[in-house]
Amino acid sequence: MADMDESVTGANELTYEEKVARASIISKPMASKKLAKKLFKLVKKASKQKNFLRSGLKIVQARIRKGETGLVIFAGNACPIEVICHLPGVCEDKGMPYVYVPTGKDLGVAMGVKRCCLVVMIRPHEDYQELYDEMVEEVKLLPPPESIEA
Repeated sequence: MADMDESVTGANELTYEEKVARASIISKPMASKKLAKKLFKLVKKASKQKNFLRSGLKIVQARIRKGETGLVIFAGNACPIEVICHLPGVCEDKGMPYVYVPTGKDLGVAMGVKRCCLVVMIRPHEDYQELYDEMVEEVKLLPPPESIEA
């Protein structure tokens, strides 16, 4: 029984680098450990405001289509990655900043839920405006993903 408990808890003890290594190869730009920690803090603050944190693929997709803007955060370990791989292009077309974090589980935990989350969109709000602006600027400074040559 102890071995089983260790294997279960051991899965949660991955380092940030190990989580990044397990993320999809197209998950770029990937947030650094420090940036991810700040992004999770922003997600937590945004989740306290009604309608300022949009989560889930269908909801975020629909809100972007309707013209909502904000900072988009993707889970790098989405499987299959094809379910979200079109959204970064949509974000680029709309001029919206986006970034990947290694796991959807971490994104869900930051939101205060026990489930994984593939994508969230954070809209600006006065309660966390300074942190939001800082994160948007840091995400914009990340190197863009390399184009894939055929």
